[in-house]
Amino acid sequence: MIPGSFEYHRPDSLGEAVAILAEHGDEARVLAGGHSLIPMMKLRLAVPSHLVDLQGIAGLAGVRESGGVLEVGAMTSQADLLASETVQSACPILIEAAKQIADPQVRYCGTVGGNVANGDPGNDMPGIMMCLDADYVLQGASGERTVKARGFYQAAYFTEMEEGEILTAVRIPLPAAGHGYAYEKQKRKIGDYATAAAAVVLNMSGGQCSAASIGLTNVADTPLYAEAAAQALVGTSCDSAAIDAAAAAAEAITSPASDGRGSPEFRTKVAGVMVRRAVQRALARAS
Repeated sequence: MIPGSFEYHRPDSLGEAVAILAEHGDEARVLAGGHSLIPMMKLRLAVPSHLVDLQGIAGLAGVRESGGVLEVGAMTSQADLLASETVQSACPILIEAAKQIADPQVRYCGTVGGNVANGDPGNDMPGIMMCLDADYVLQGASGERTVKARGFYQAAYFTEMEEGEILTAVRIPLPAAGHGYAYEKQKRKIGDYATAAAAVVLNMSGGQCSAASIGLTNVADTPLYAEAAAQALVGTSCDSAAIDAAAAAAEAITSPASDGRGSPEFRTKVAGVMVRRAVQRALARAS
């Protein structure tokens, strides 16, 4: 439970951090809140020779809304999200999700950027960001680029982030006024990963669903964007038949592992239950 030896860096600027990563290549790892990386280092699953702490870089934390886009700095903690009136009014599903991440101690230190960047399929925010069609802002030696959350995750702990890049912000197009939302998560105990979880955002117009999106957590080796499940709701009143169709379509794309949370069959069934519950609560909130 003791990490291997490493050299610690605390840069003052993003440019300095990128330069350190460029110099040391795959021997360097970025440290944000540390709740994903430090446990892996203690288990010797990650043995970086250089640790680049982003805590000293101004401007990487905070929430800003402009031009119909909510930008969340990568070093914004889950507790910061919970305290943000901007997030509460513009994108409340982030509040609902942050309340269900681990425990208060973790939420005060764990960051949004760390949660979405390391490719852990059990993390809550990636599936929600896919549901919200968020963009990730990446900074590297060659400059800045953006990658869609829906195309970011390749496999467990493998993403589209290139060596030497740092995720600096998440940009979320604001959901339409009057949208319905819900994040449903089933877990064994406080602090545990989800057995399965589902994020739903939908819009209703004239009693019919005009748009919907669904993201799934911890039921495959990546978070999942359940496009067919969402389309099963569009053009319907989100009645029981439509919700059943959405749940079945969501279950069809899952491939969970067997672990202490249950068998693959059980976790797939829980995913369908989470979709049903999330759609029902989102529908009740939509106006």
